[in-house]
Amino acid sequence: MARFQKVELAEALELGPNWRHFCYVLLYAPNPGMLFDRIPLRYAVLMQMRFDGRLGFPGGFMEMQDSSLEDGLNRELQEKLGEAASAFRVERTDHRSSRAGTKPNIVAHFYTKLLTLEQLEAVEASAPRAKDHGLEVLGLVRVPLYTLQDGVGGLTAFLENSFIGNARQELLEALCDLQILEPGSFSNLKIPAHTLRTHGT
Repeated sequence: MARFQKVELAEALELGPNWRHFCYVLLYAPNPGMLFDRIPLRYAVLMQMRFDGRLGFPGGFMEMQDSSLEDGLNRELQEKLGEAASAFRVERTDHRSSRAGTKPNIVAHFYTKLLTLEQLEAVEASAPRAKDHGLEVLGLVRVPLYTLQDGVGGLTAFLENSFIGNARQELLEALCDLQILEPGSFSNLKIPAHTLRTHGT
């Protein structure tokens, strides 16, 4: 399996033709809803169940006709998420990090995109009609951002799932950096050590 290390975007773009670029995005939106009328949801954050049974973010490999990473990513989003993905565009300013790995030579580019709740719900509605639904993508899931009274149910239990590549780590970094979780809640998470390990794509 490939081992990935963070690289600057400019450095990644200078890599030669023997490298393939894979772009993916965390889509999120403010959500005023309440679970059981008492637990604030705060945000809706989307991930997808992949064909290999692992959780990841929507996206895909760049192709020769793509003029930029973002053009390729937005093309892939329409294939993975359906027509609702054409209502917004992921831009260079949404880029968060890049990681390069060898055997094979792949550069993974992670983005985050803030949507309105209406846009996100439209994506959820259109995804079952997308080109890749039932093939590369088995379905979308929302990340539970809360922790139940047992201290495990919710986000802690969600993190026990199998994630592709660096998706688990990137999810946690984004939740923290974007202040999607309530202040102080991140440090209170019961995260088993093994869930912080990264795995090759």
